[in-house]
Amino acid sequence: MNFRFRTRLGGGLTLAALAAAVILTGRSGEAAQAAGGEGAVFTMTNAAAADGGNAVVAFRRNANGALEAAGTYPSGGAGTGQPRLGSQGSVTLNEKGNFLLVVNPGSDNVTVFRVAADATLTATDLEGSGGDMPESVTIHGDLVYVLNAGTPNNISGFRLDGAGQLTAIVGSTRSLSGVGVEPAQVQFSPGGDQLVVTEKATNKIDIYSVGRNGLADGPAVHDSNGMTPFGFAFTSKANFAVSEAMGGVSGQAATSSYSLNGREDFRVISPSVGDGGSEVCWVAVSNDSRYAYVTNFQSGTISSYSVARSGKLTLLEAVAARTSPGFAATDPLAAHLGPRDEAITRDGGILYVIDNASPKIIGYRIGDDGGLTRLTTTSGFPATFAGLAAR
Repeated sequence: MNFRFRTRLGGGLTLAALAAAVILTGRSGEAAQAAGGEGAVFTMTNAAAADGGNAVVAFRRNANGALEAAGTYPSGGAGTGQPRLGSQGSVTLNEKGNFLLVVNPGSDNVTVFRVAADATLTATDLEGSGGDMPESVTIHGDLVYVLNAGTPNNISGFRLDGAGQLTAIVGSTRSLSGVGVEPAQVQFSPGGDQLVVTEKATNKIDIYSVGRNGLADGPAVHDSNGMTPFGFAFTSKANFAVSEAMGGVSGQAATSSYSLNGREDFRVISPSVGDGGSEVCWVAVSNDSRYAYVTNFQSGTISSYSVARSGKLTLLEAVAARTSPGFAATDPLAAHLGPRDEAITRDGGILYVIDNASPKIIGYRIGDDGGLTRLTTTSGFPATFAGLAAR
């Protein structure tokens, strides 16, 4: 199904209330320090159809990291209505930053938005995801792949044209290692010739080769070094770091790094470097590839690693920043609260993090030494919100 619409706010009270509720606050002393150029930040409400459906909340950001509301934009689809998504990459910008792709896991489709210079959005297309419950999307050039986390698990490919229209690639749907694998993320390698998928339930990492025709070949299925591989990010053309939730065991969160030189050429560089936290999720890598940041949502912390040119990881700070108090493993809310999604701005100056404990986005200046300094806090989001992209 194709459609085009231009709208800033939905017709329901839910979206109107959300737009009115977003509050921007900052810490004046730190925010006065320049942290990078101007840009934009995007997240999604992940609201269910009964609550008005999914929508993107857009912000303009200034050089000090402060965010200014730029509108709330219905996606035309629906989210899960749950306090979190078990994935990384639900909201993704293309390389130029002029198109935003958003998954709608409650309605099995993907929305494309054109991004204006002032961070306002225009929806250009809504297409079926090629499967059930899309939770992660990746783009390289005009090639898009969507990870469907429902039944059956799969990835499906599309082409994105200059008008913001998605066209499904015939015969592109590929299975994962099995059914019920609980996939967490799909991501292109920097060269665009490979796709990586993490599987939480099976402790596997799937690798696909991508041909010039856009078709993925595979998967080659590899063992994760640690349990519950979740989010990941490339640290170089061939190396990437993967967070490991270790089955949710308290204090056992870790990150491993791998070398990838072809679908079958897969090896461990750094095995399960622990950070002392609990329930690790997303991974973000600094633009110079020197530092990696992971969120430990049960602990309420962000941990940092230094990354060698070889891809080797060394724990830099077990607690590089604290976003929330943290939660006991027995707390029924522990699985939903704390820091989750991350995004680093295109200029490399600021790390933004979603924290669901008191729904907010926190901005941190990234220092030359990899240290994090809190700059600003944006609050007023629904408890269901998820996904983060920045430019």
